Amino acid sequence: MHLPAYLAPFRPRILSALTGYTRERFGKDLGAGFTVGIVALPLAMAFAIASGLAPQAGIWTAIIAGGLISLLGGSAVQIGGPAGAFIVIVYGIVEQYGLPNLLISTACAGILLFMMGLLKLGALVRYVPVCIVVGFTNGIAVLIALSQLKDLLGLQIAKMPADFFSLFKAIATHLDAFNAYALGLGLACFLIMLVWPKLFAARAKPGNAFTARLAKLAQAVEGLQLLRATRVASRVPGPIVALITLTAFAYFLSLPVETIGSRFGGIPRTLPAFALPDFSWDTVRLLLPPTLTIAVLGAVESLLCARVADQVSGLPKHDPNQELMAQGVANFVVPFFGGMPATGTIARTVTNVRAGASSPVSGLVHSLMLVMVVLLAAPLAVHVPLAVLAGILLHVAWNMGEWRGFLHMRQYSNHYRLLMLGTFFLTVVFDLTVALQVGLLLACVLFVRRMSSLFQVVETARSDESVNFQLYGSLFFGAVAKVDPILSVVESAPQGLLVRLDAQSLQSLDASGLDVLEQLYKAIVLRGGRLLISGLNAQPRRMMERSGLLAKIEAS
Repeated sequence: MHLPAYLAPFRPRILSALTGYTRERFGKDLGAGFTVGIVALPLAMAFAIASGLAPQAGIWTAIIAGGLISLLGGSAVQIGGPAGAFIVIVYGIVEQYGLPNLLISTACAGILLFMMGLLKLGALVRYVPVCIVVGFTNGIAVLIALSQLKDLLGLQIAKMPADFFSLFKAIATHLDAFNAYALGLGLACFLIMLVWPKLFAARAKPGNAFTARLAKLAQAVEGLQLLRATRVASRVPGPIVALITLTAFAYFLSLPVETIGSRFGGIPRTLPAFALPDFSWDTVRLLLPPTLTIAVLGAVESLLCARVADQVSGLPKHDPNQELMAQGVANFVVPFFGGMPATGTIARTVTNVRAGASSPVSGLVHSLMLVMVVLLAAPLAVHVPLAVLAGILLHVAWNMGEWRGFLHMRQYSNHYRLLMLGTFFLTVVFDLTVALQVGLLLACVLFVRRMSSLFQVVETARSDESVNFQLYGSLFFGAVAKVDPILSVVESAPQGLLVRLDAQSLQSLDASGLDVLEQLYKAIVLRGGRLLISGLNAQPRRMMERSGLLAKIEAS
């Protein structure tokens, strides 16, 4: 079937990735999928709980959405599932609209994502300024960390508010119920995840004293004839080390901390049931703002993740349109099984690549691995302390933030600083929807201002009978006011003035620029003068020919 040129073909990457697929590659994908499945388990539970949902919502999202994204996506190694970027959004939607409306909003966002990919809008996501991405990423990281203070401190708060100031007020009024055991478990979890990847480093990076000391410790361990055990341990992901050791520690010492079992009653060992949420067009209209936020954030996050995967894997570049269509299918399907929004996840994708993945098969193995864990080991999850999951999310927030962007702000322009800091503070104090809307609007305004400053009108010669001007840049709606000096010269000059415009350096012309040139032409003709335009480039010439202005000027 031949598709119109404006529609993207539906070609999942797995079709080309399996061409010439070998047993050796399958072995690598199997090991990578097993590894990333283990990593995804605690993260999926933590993301769901932090979003105000039950832990199984995150697990089934990782299984269903992750499998669909790997099966239908445009990247060879990207792993999809619940992401930290959605925590703040999902929590706010659940608090304001309720869980059923979250499911509807997610499904509608899936439709939007699929349409974005089908209409080849994948490349447009790259037009979002980096400063806005850095600003709202850092803002989300701060909000994730703040949202974990309740479980990290062991506070007994029935329902955490979503907004910034109410959150601090709720924490301050409940600090008398501070639980030192919970804080100890959370901080220990954070430190384990921070240190574990570096503990078994064979060599220290130059100039990194902390890593050098850890490397010496690793050498000491090897000197104790534990080299093989060390190598095995180094392959165990940090989240699993923290989750198992601290859960066992809290269980056997009977520490008085809240667990998954005490709050949620555990994780069901059965497959999720298919259920249709109540749907109406009135509800869809009500949910338009959060739906757009989920779709835009999901698109930005997944394509940024896919670009990172391209850089670290060395595999063929991803297809952004196919990736958006896969994200759309996943987000449309997963709400019918009680899931939450899903997107590409950088941490799990990088883990997948480093574990040796070469095709989307590793993502499918990751989903199957999670199914086996849920069906076989779900009863053990009741003992997991929520403070440990809070520590995992603190580490996620720490790695998510682009903190160097704040340290290097002196290197950037005032426009960059304004957009980054403005988006950051709007994300933290208000919400991501407001931050994205205001940030993109401000970026457009500043872009128009900058582009208008590049357009110039320079007077090159003047006599009693004629005056010459040189046009530089793009004459568009933001720069039309700069033509006013020419009108002033025409109005103050004698009758019959000849005005020459050298447009050799005029790069482009829009409808507003064309309109101001027509006004200039009429003003000159009204005073008995003439207008000559020379050196027109292709785009301005086409605009003036279609409007008929060029023919009038040449005939006068």
